[in-house]
Amino acid sequence: MIKEQLAALDKVNLVLGGGTGLIMSVVLALIMFGIALSIDTTTLKNVFIKPKSILTGVLLQWIGLPAVTFLIIMCLNPFLTPMCCLGMLLVASCPGGNISNFMSSFSKGNVELSVSMTAVTTVFAPVFTPFNFWFWGNMYLKYASLRGTLSIPHLEIPFSEIFKTVFLILGIPIAAGILFSHFFPKVTDRIKKFFRIFSLVVFAVMVLGMFIPNWQIFIKYILFIFLLVFIHNASAFGIGALGATLMKLPKRDRRSITIEVGIQNSGLGLTLLLNPAIFKPEIWNNPETGILYGGMLCITAWWGIWHIISGLALSSYFRSRPL
Repeated sequence: MIKEQLAALDKVNLVLGGGTGLIMSVVLALIMFGIALSIDTTTLKNVFIKPKSILTGVLLQWIGLPAVTFLIIMCLNPFLTPMCCLGMLLVASCPGGNISNFMSSFSKGNVELSVSMTAVTTVFAPVFTPFNFWFWGNMYLKYASLRGTLSIPHLEIPFSEIFKTVFLILGIPIAAGILFSHFFPKVTDRIKKFFRIFSLVVFAVMVLGMFIPNWQIFIKYILFIFLLVFIHNASAFGIGALGATLMKLPKRDRRSITIEVGIQNSGLGLTLLLNPAIFKPEIWNNPETGILYGGMLCITAWWGIWHIISGLALSSYFRSRPL
């Protein structure tokens, strides 16, 4: 029953306005610029002087989360479709989300560590996002091909196109924001609060803008999407908390790492999916090839909504607990 419903979801065409991919790219670039305004180079140096916490967090983000995602897929494989599995792996391959720093601050965590993790994973996203998706995606596809559940033998990843896209919408805005903050500190102090609020509001509006025209589709399949994303997102928070605890990090650091690993830049995942140079229309979402990726889109889009809800709930819980 579940697998049949998710298979039907793959064939769904979401209603997306013209230029949606470009709009998302511009919005993400502005959001990352706003995040970079809060990056203090002195603070970054202090975090890296004692690198245990940031190394733990970054390794959990780059290695731990994709590996745990793969294990979840293996465990739930009888109930899942290949496109939902690839959607989960795509989200797990993205860097930390743009709202994690706000949530870390609200939860009384180590904001400097959170900002540093976001900065590091974002700056290296042009390399690690395509590599992780390629590596874990092909691991899954080999398994799926052996079971006869998917006809494509391997995942073709246009590394240069993904590198260029991620570099343009993440790398350049981060660099520009750090330089702006360094050379115009007074202006930065006046506008960075605005950009912090802007990042929350605009990201929510962007995701809702995709959700509203397709609400009937989401309502029809929401139970299955919700359960899958709930398990995936809870596991992301869990691996962050467990890894930080095993490393015996300070409680403030554990809170920030937990949130950082559980909040993913799913907006980047949607931007990649909507880029025809990366997910080529002649291969992906093409009835002739039989590769329809409605499940990937819906999983990634719902992540964008759910991790805001779950992240705020977890942050509120942390805030209510003494350090």
